[in-house]
Amino acid sequence: LDELMDKKLKDIHERALKLYDLSIEANADNVENWLDDMRFARMGQQWPENVKRQRELEGRPCLTLNKLPAFIRQVTNDARQNSPSIKFHPVGDGADKEVAEILDGLTRNIEYTSNADVAYDTALDHSVTGGFGYFRIVTDYASDDAFDQDLRIERIENPCSVVPDAFDFGADSANWNYCFITDLYREADFKKKWPKAEVVQFEADTTDKLPSWFEDEMVRVAEYWVRDEVPATLFKLSTGEVMFEEQYNAIKDILDVQGVSIVDQRQTRTHKVTQYIMNGVEILETNPWKGKYIPIVPVYGDEIILEGKRHFNSLIRFAKDPQRMFNYWRTAATELVALAPKAPFIGAKGQFNTDAAKWASANTQTHSYIEYDPVNGAMPPQRQPFAGVPAGALQEAANSSDDMKSIMGIYDASLGARSNETSGRAILARQREGDISTFNYIDNLSRAIRHAGRILCDLIPKVYDTPRIIRVLHENGTNKNVKINQEHMPEPDENEMQEMMQTIPKLYDLTAGKYDVTCEAGPSFTTKREEAASQMLSFIQSFPQAATLIGDKLARNLDWPEADDIADRLKAMLPPQLQGQNPQVQQLQQQLQQSQQQAQQAVGQLQGELEKLKTDKSIEADKLKIDAYNAETNRLKAVGTGMQPEQVQALVMQTLQQVLSSPDVTPQQPPTIPQPMQQPAQPQPIQQPIQGQPQEGMPQ
Repeated sequence: LDELMDKKLKDIHERALKLYDLSIEANADNVENWLDDMRFARMGQQWPENVKRQRELEGRPCLTLNKLPAFIRQVTNDARQNSPSIKFHPVGDGADKEVAEILDGLTRNIEYTSNADVAYDTALDHSVTGGFGYFRIVTDYASDDAFDQDLRIERIENPCSVVPDAFDFGADSANWNYCFITDLYREADFKKKWPKAEVVQFEADTTDKLPSWFEDEMVRVAEYWVRDEVPATLFKLSTGEVMFEEQYNAIKDILDVQGVSIVDQRQTRTHKVTQYIMNGVEILETNPWKGKYIPIVPVYGDEIILEGKRHFNSLIRFAKDPQRMFNYWRTAATELVALAPKAPFIGAKGQFNTDAAKWASANTQTHSYIEYDPVNGAMPPQRQPFAGVPAGALQEAANSSDDMKSIMGIYDASLGARSNETSGRAILARQREGDISTFNYIDNLSRAIRHAGRILCDLIPKVYDTPRIIRVLHENGTNKNVKINQEHMPEPDENEMQEMMQTIPKLYDLTAGKYDVTCEAGPSFTTKREEAASQMLSFIQSFPQAATLIGDKLARNLDWPEADDIADRLKAMLPPQLQGQNPQVQQLQQQLQQSQQQAQQAVGQLQGELEKLKTDKSIEADKLKIDAYNAETNRLKAVGTGMQPEQVQALVMQTLQQVLSSPDVTPQQPPTIPQPMQQPAQPQPIQQPIQGQPQEGMPQ
């Protein structure tokens, strides 16, 4: 079995090496152009090396006035202000609208916790500047001491490290069957991470055979993602739900208990994704992936497919020549002005004999005064006027700047500079033209994020498949914790009918149902709120009567401290119809409250009378107890007259024990009078005397 596995891994590795070389060759032009664009626009390397070297040897300037980053930021910052968002929609049986909203909130939380905006912005910046960019989706444990996993969206800093499927020309990576992500390791770091790897890979003969896998005493390691089509059996259950055989077998016992059976089945095909970690010699790791998509998402620039080959152009690809011309003409103008000799002094012959040394250095030094020799009929020596900045060079520089704007379709109005437009409508129209000319880059980002939503929609039921508590984020920034994949009682604020809903358990099953994904691009929630407040103010100015009706909405959209409290107070002043209440129901509630208040008053009066009766009865009972004690005391006195001291002591102790043992201090039965030991007859029990009558045998 081990030999078969080794042979299988060896075949996979050999195929991977062939695909890697093929894809590197197919993507070589795009990578080379990406690097050139990035060096030119971002690093400012805009002079040809041979020209720059020659001018430096001659002591001539090479000025670089890089205007391209401003155009790039115009596109990327516009996308940041209108960031796309992922939306889930229920599709088919088993899907639920509330679960779709939870998926929306969970996706926002995934984006927030993993700083997905950084991944999106980086990929778009690479796309606008170089022609393509990438970001990825990974899984990671929720914490160091947990087994639950979370999804994360991470950026790919170096898009040139991604080697995509050379046979797929799709707008996203939904149909990729393979992909590579490479990285370089030092030999010591490589051996530390993979100590069981073969050492022969670092020998000279191996590096000569596989030059692309070794670079400057560093070894290249690649993530080799493969998507294989595999046969599968699809089951249709008696509940109408559809699932694959593997999913059914995992929960078969639960379904049997519930009485769920298979009503139909058919053979189909699905996709299985596997991640291999490899180098130029062997497969180092094999990691199965839970999803059916390769989790690498491309963000393309301007795409051209020509003669069976795919090309990606950046925003500034064809603006590099005007930028070079702009640098040259501005350098030439600077050189002509700075290096031009200063105009000399002109005078009649013989006027420069006095202070001849000062006149000789007048163009290079500053003197307080210079004396000259007057000549009859001649004017004093005068300097010739400056010829001026070369107009031709400046005009060519201006032409080059205009060429850059026209090539990229972004004009002064879009850049915030004053142009020949004067009215606000004209300025907005020109800005809109700039947005339209570069909208393809932002639209490609929306496509990429929509595909990322499909990957998340496929992975969430497989990663968040156990009962747990997750955090969901709402669009306005608030958050709450939600129990998933388990029945639970709803929170009080989940529904207005609290008393009814508290008796019905909730179940948010993320593993059931199918959901579709859309991507919506537009202003952020904060921008929408500010625009809504501005429009409401304008509406109230036009229709003042609406102030009392929409005042709470306006206050809630204003950026004030305690704006929500003000909105709640204004809402409480609205008529019941605008508060979503039925006037008849509210009237019945008021009548019920009045009835409850009247009933409470009646109950209070009855309780007062009852307390008074209890007080009167307590006084009578106390009088009876006092009379009983007086009678008992008199009886003890009468009995103790003819008794021995021992009998009296025993009688007192017996009486005390009876009092201590009973919560009622009134003696229920008179104690027995003890007799002396020498008397054989048993003492007769003394009957309880009747109040007001002397005991029989006792003195009157």
